[in-house]
Amino acid sequence: MEDISLSDRAAGQSALPVKVEARDVNVWYGDKHAIKDVSVDILDKTVTAFIGPSGCGKSTFLRCINRMNDTISTARVQGLIALDGQDIHDPAIDPVQLRARVGMVFQKPNPFPKSIYDNVAYGPKIHGLARSRADLDGIVEQALRGAALWDEVKDRLSESGTGLSGGQQQRLCIARAVATQPEVLLMDEPCSALDPIATAQVEELIDRLREDFSVVIVTHSMQQAARISQRTAFFHLGHLVEYGSTDDIFTRPRDPRTESYISGRIG
Repeated sequence: MEDISLSDRAAGQSALPVKVEARDVNVWYGDKHAIKDVSVDILDKTVTAFIGPSGCGKSTFLRCINRMNDTISTARVQGLIALDGQDIHDPAIDPVQLRARVGMVFQKPNPFPKSIYDNVAYGPKIHGLARSRADLDGIVEQALRGAALWDEVKDRLSESGTGLSGGQQQRLCIARAVATQPEVLLMDEPCSALDPIATAQVEELIDRLREDFSVVIVTHSMQQAARISQRTAFFHLGHLVEYGSTDDIFTRPRDPRTESYISGRIG
């Protein structure tokens, strides 16, 4: 496999390395052109928020990063997406292995109908990350600690994950995602089904997760994007309209469409 360099960034943009690079990405669902010529660099150890009106393409583009669109028969993806400079559509890339490197947390908590322990252990088991039960125990504990859930569940690991509260279930799904030691964590509106207290807990967790991962979050809440992200991308009608530091996007937008969305005139 040949590594590719896509970086064509202005000097001094950021000292953080680029983790995911996309160039001229287009996505169709049948005849519907959902994503149109999107190019973006997603930085490592950073929370990047995708914002925009419903149906603007932000979740579709998110699913491009771990090839989840491959599972949709009508979807067609063109363009280049690279993880650490390597084309994720290279024939030598196994999508299952890619999804171990690029974890995903969905809008609605979806724990497996298994024990709390087995929910977290599932990924490490199928990817062969543990050589012994002791190794697996350590991975499960580390993942649950990373998801700020260990102290709440350590004495009931054998109980079903579906018996947890909504916020705990979502943190369990985050633990399940980080247990495979991914490099990128994708989150598709992870707080939309949660109450305000659980939302605050997950937001605090996301802020800690960026110490270890590149986190990309789709959110309908501009307040949430402003609170937890360092970079923000605004999508509209399938186009990436504007991308930059969250502070700039919210206080000094360059495109009038961004300003109209931020101020509530569109969306």
